[in-house]
Amino acid sequence: MTAVDYHGQTTLITGASAGLGAEFARRLAARGSDLVLVARRKDRLEELAAELRAAHRVRVHVVEMDLATENPGQVLAARVEQLGLHVTSVINNAGFATFGPFHQADPARLRKEIAVDVTAVADISRAFIEPLRTAGRGVLVNVASMAAYQPNPRMAVYGATKAFVLSLTEALWEESRGSGLRVLALSPGATRTEFFDVVGTTQAAGGSRLASPADVVRTALAALDRRNPPPSVIAGRLNRTMAFLARRLASRRQVIRGIGRLTAEGA
Repeated sequence: MTAVDYHGQTTLITGASAGLGAEFARRLAARGSDLVLVARRKDRLEELAAELRAAHRVRVHVVEMDLATENPGQVLAARVEQLGLHVTSVINNAGFATFGPFHQADPARLRKEIAVDVTAVADISRAFIEPLRTAGRGVLVNVASMAAYQPNPRMAVYGATKAFVLSLTEALWEESRGSGLRVLALSPGATRTEFFDVVGTTQAAGGSRLASPADVVRTALAALDRRNPPPSVIAGRLNRTMAFLARRLASRRQVIRGIGRLTAEGA
């Protein structure tokens, strides 16, 4: 396999109004892909769409949608069909986190977090993977997190959702081998996006230096362009080192206690 040719493709990106989603949109538009941008904030999507149309002369469609809705994959597929589009690549980027002790969390917010971070990723992947496999030249990227690699005290549900995304996506990588569809789980560490505004605290970063969205997306696209793309990639050399050390040199107890100290009050 050679580098992905995005010319003539249509890529659907969730969570496209800011952060990694907007950066994926800019990068893929520059490489020739038409786009379907999905998020709740239509004004932000329209602004980005106008920018990309002018800069790259690609077609950009906007879909205003809350992914916590019931059957998000079917709903989104129907919207795409109404637009007369044939999606060949999907970037499942939308997601958010809740920070704080699990026993104090708002149950309604946790349900929505699971709906967006787990249900929507699985449902959208299922709704589009057959046409993506048929097209046989695009990508399916599901954004996981460094949080996928260990339990996360004070972000217990978020870490669990991202472990699900990582496991699901790596399984789909194996199932899709030979189809021409490239499947990748992308695991960023703490990144300079609106993530922490939504969480409500930078403590969730555990004191980590924030990466740029450009570096994270560059890592993903480079992995997809490899002759033999991997099932998953961690963005950032230090993050990759930390994940390796946690798996090989520390006990499960030590890892959990360590993460707990990093996210503790006053950390």
